[in-house]
Amino acid sequence: MTPPAVPAITLRNGLKMPTIGLGTWKISSHEASNQVYQAIKDGYRLFDCACDYGNESEVGAGIARAISEGLVTRSDLFVTSKLWCTYHRREHVEPALRRTLHDLGLDYVDLYLVHFPIALKHVPMDQRYPPEWSFEVGGPVVPDNVPYQETWQAMECLYDKGLAKNIGISNMPGALIYDVLSYARVRPAVLQIELHPYLAREQLVALAHSEGIAVTAYSSFGETSYRELGSAPTGPEFTPLLNHDVVAAIAAGYDKTPAQVLLRWAVDRGCAIIPKSSRPERMRQNLDIFDFALTDDEVQRISALDRNLRFNDPANYAMRAIWAS
Repeated sequence: MTPPAVPAITLRNGLKMPTIGLGTWKISSHEASNQVYQAIKDGYRLFDCACDYGNESEVGAGIARAISEGLVTRSDLFVTSKLWCTYHRREHVEPALRRTLHDLGLDYVDLYLVHFPIALKHVPMDQRYPPEWSFEVGGPVVPDNVPYQETWQAMECLYDKGLAKNIGISNMPGALIYDVLSYARVRPAVLQIELHPYLAREQLVALAHSEGIAVTAYSSFGETSYRELGSAPTGPEFTPLLNHDVVAAIAAGYDKTPAQVLLRWAVDRGCAIIPKSSRPERMRQNLDIFDFALTDDEVQRISALDRNLRFNDPANYAMRAIWAS
């Protein structure tokens, strides 16, 4: 079967980023290699990774297998990774990326993001890797007063050296984006944020696009990835997005699933998407969204579900209230 054609977003330096990719958060290390390999066979070309996900070596093994079998070349792929919060000091930024490159088995990443605008006390790699949030296992989160400008300038050096073909930001509010743009020599290529109809973020998406920053949406299905973490609402008063009548009615009109409509809603707003699934049929369904488009009215009807409901909030698990108002 011929993989579906996937459109791309042109980044500020002219490089192309596929509109859809496979998110690797919460893919277990013993499954990651096979899932990535199968995803490449199915037509995925973008892979969203991170040091913090604890599976980059296995993701890299899946990529290496696909390349060795001639399914793709390195230049066919777009690999994203992220700088973790404990590596924000200037001297730690490049070693962090070089560890990611070693684990992925790559010479460069296509996009390197600062995972959160949160600096934490450095945890040496020989002490614990990935370090996660706490300075000591089971201990408190310990902040480190590193100016974001210091981190960004170190990111620019990665770009200069060709270790990262693009650099970008993630989980960042608008005011801090403006601050970064005031001193950036290399402007952010991409902003990655939680984005779904319960958190539509119209102003933030518009801000990014107005500044030439592409937007990647994660958690497109809402609460599904957060139930086991205890950060999703429960009870009869909460309707999961995949079960919402508005989404279901629109999906029925196109003979698509609610999941496909939620993905298409983000794409029709000019965003890239990185859904994760462990089921091969769902992975293929997620790719099958480019033979229809929502009308403006349908996009607005789905956007009207906005409740400013955020599932990934560091205030809840890291005591860092970056979205405080």
